[in-house]
Parts: sequence; structure tokens; C-alpha cells
Amino acid sequence: MSALEIFDPATGERIAQVSADDGASVAAKAAAARAAQAAWAEVTMAERLAIVRRYRAAIVDQLDDLATTLTREVGKPIAQARNELNGLLPRLDFFVEQAARALADEPVFEGGGMREQLSHVPLGVVANISAWNYPWFVGNNVIVPALLAGNAVLYKPSEYATLSGLACTRLLHEAGVPADVLRCLVGGAEVGSALLAQDIDGLFFTGSHATGQRIAQTLATRLVKLQLELGGKDPTYVRADADAKAAAESLADGAMYNTGQSCCSVERIYVHERIHDAFVAHFLAAVAGMRRGDPMDASTYVGAITRAPQLAVLEAQVADALAKGATLRAGGKRGAGPGNWFEPTVLTEVDHRMELMREESFGPLIGIQKVRDDDEAVALMNDTRYGLTAGVYTQDEAAARALLARVHAGTVYWNCCDRVSPRLPWSGVGDSGIGLTLGVAGLQTFTRPKAWHLRSP
Repeated sequence: MSALEIFDPATGERIAQVSADDGASVAAKAAAARAAQAAWAEVTMAERLAIVRRYRAAIVDQLDDLATTLTREVGKPIAQARNELNGLLPRLDFFVEQAARALADEPVFEGGGMREQLSHVPLGVVANISAWNYPWFVGNNVIVPALLAGNAVLYKPSEYATLSGLACTRLLHEAGVPADVLRCLVGGAEVGSALLAQDIDGLFFTGSHATGQRIAQTLATRLVKLQLELGGKDPTYVRADADAKAAAESLADGAMYNTGQSCCSVERIYVHERIHDAFVAHFLAAVAGMRRGDPMDASTYVGAITRAPQLAVLEAQVADALAKGATLRAGGKRGAGPGNWFEPTVLTEVDHRMELMREESFGPLIGIQKVRDDDEAVALMNDTRYGLTAGVYTQDEAAARALLARVHAGTVYWNCCDRVSPRLPWSGVGDSGIGLTLGVAGLQTFTRPKAWHLRSP
């Protein structure tokens, strides 16, 4: 096995070196998971739920240390790292509250001596290639419901969130999940490729569209259940009747929280021409008030960019927009090093000729476009190959519902943004992916239906 070096994106400092997997170790872990899965499926639901409760308690007990690790390896401000871990707790509560009911056998019909019944059978061995931007949220959206459904899990955290992935695995093992039932795979793309070559029954991936597309092509001939949670270019429309200040403050947070490194970050804003200028002024004031600096400082709001190559993507989008007539209103360049820093950036006079309004930014970068009316806003919101989230700010709920019904997105928001609920399924349209997590359906997605036809003698 080789070594994986882990660096702090805020300072460039090497903070850890861990053993990485190779093809042989991935194959061995996959074989062990396959051998262990049947016995795990026989464990009672009550015991599986007890394990998740113990896991939850361990997260609460170790939250500060887990948050520090998360901040050091991904550059997320420490207050937001704590928010992620605290926000995970109600998701775990939802899984615990709903799993027994969602996964129980269902009577469908009885009559004439015939009974029809539906059961939810574990897929078997589930592979999870996870993301670095919210490793605790995204990883547990798959790992916990998959385990509750009776699957073994091969979990590859992003190489940029390895320490958090290892901590998650450790806590689940300590809570009672057998070692072979949950295996953590450490490494980069080569480990992910080795995982795809194994005997698996489902592949759940969160990441970029390009990588998701390669995974789909690799597995196409294998008929393996595939779920892909990919990127977004999430739009929001601010109608003429909206409160410009309240909308601007909410959307500035939606665009810049987690340094804009969220698949559901607000990435495009359309504002009715009647309130455009007031909205922009309030938005700029909100961004100016966001403290930037050491992610370990509890008052820091904008942290480091996790992946250094993303800095060039952000620079290119700014340059392209300015060359095509956009106006730079804030930021626009890298911050001082060491580490990976980019200033919170706002551009106006933007349009859809610009990469900024078409391709995922995944950073603290936003374009604000003036529109004439609702119809123009909806047309622009739908002018994308993505379809993850979309929102409308307005005083009129009926108008919001009518507009959002016309928008192609898996999740829609009225007077809010950048929000995920464990009670609702999380899914995308178009290049934002296929399949879902969360909600009751997000528990059942780790099973296959088995239909029973039972005739009395």
C-alpha cells in the first residue's frame, strides 16, 4: 500500500500522511464485505437502530475534535464545520425514526385465498464514492440508510476529506457495525477505479458531472444500480414585489456559505428590473460584511478553497465575463497565500454568453442579471443542462408556486435557498444526476422490491 499526504488548504501545510489502498487491498475489502453481508442482513432492525443511536451519541461527544479535523483538511470555517456535524444529528434521527416503517414488509392485497405482499430486500454490497465539501452530510446520506437496510458498504471518501471519512468509519465500528460490513477505502481516482471493478450491487456517487459520466459508462454493461448526485448551476429569481434587503441577505448567504463550495449553492441570480439596483446594493453590503481569514477562527465566514485547481476555474470565469461586458462589483481575484484563497466575487451586467452563468463555479463567485418579467426569468432559469435546485423570492405564494412549477429542478425554494431536509428526497434533473437520497424513498433506494404471491392451500 502507498501513502496519501493530506494538506491544509488554508496554509498549504502537510497535516497528515495515511496509508492508501491499492487494487489488491480494494479487492480484499470488497471480498470481505461480500462475505459479511448476509449475516449483517440477519441482524434485527432493533439492533441496527441501536448502533445508529450509539453512533449519534459518539458524534455529539467528539464534535469539537471532528469539526477541527474537518476544518483542517477542507478549509471550511470552524463554525460551519460544527454546523455540519450538528446538522447531521436530525438526519440520523430521521433515519432512526423512519427505517423500521419504511423497510418493513407491506401487505398489498388479500382476497379469494390469495395474499400479495411486498418486501424490501437489501441490494447486497453498496459502493459509495463520496464528496469532500460536506463529507459528514453526503457520506451519511448513503452509509447509514444502506446499513439500516441490511447492506454491506464500501465507502471511499474523497481524498480531500480522508480524515473525516476515517473518523466516520471508526465511530460506526465502535458503535457496533462489524469491520467487514463497512470498509473505508483510502485514495484518489485510482482507488475509485479499482472499486468500480469489484463485485458490487449498487454504486452511489456524489461529485462532478464529468466523473459521474465516466462512472456511468464504466458500469453500463454491468446492470448495477447506479445513483449519481452531480453538480448544479442553481438559479434564483427575485420578483418585483420581494423585499430587496431580505432577499439580498438571504441569497448572499446562499451564494457564499461554505465558500460557495456546495452543489446547491446559489450560482445565478435574476432580479426584476424594478428592484435590481436596490438588491445589488444590499447584496454587496452583505458580502462586504463577511469575514475572511483563518478557518479556525470562530468569526470567519469565508474560508479556503479546498482544491487548488479550482482557483484557475474561478479566474477563468471572471476573465470570460469581463471580456464579454460584465461589471466587476466585488472581489475577482485570488487572495494572498499561502493556501488556496479566492475573494468573494460579485458581477453584474452578466448574460448567458458567459461561462459564469452556464457552468458550475463551485466557489465564492456569483453573477446577478437584470430581467424584465417573470417569463424572462423562468426562461433563463431553465436555460441550463443542470437541474438541482431553484428558488423564487416574492410576497406572493401563489405566484411562487406557479413559477416554480415551470422550473426544471429536483428541489425548489420559496423565500429560502441552499437548504436540505432529511424529510424530503434529494434529487436532480438533467446533468444534475439520477436517483435520490433522503426522505423515505432515500431509505428504500438501498433495497430492491420483492413481490410475494401467497395462495392459501
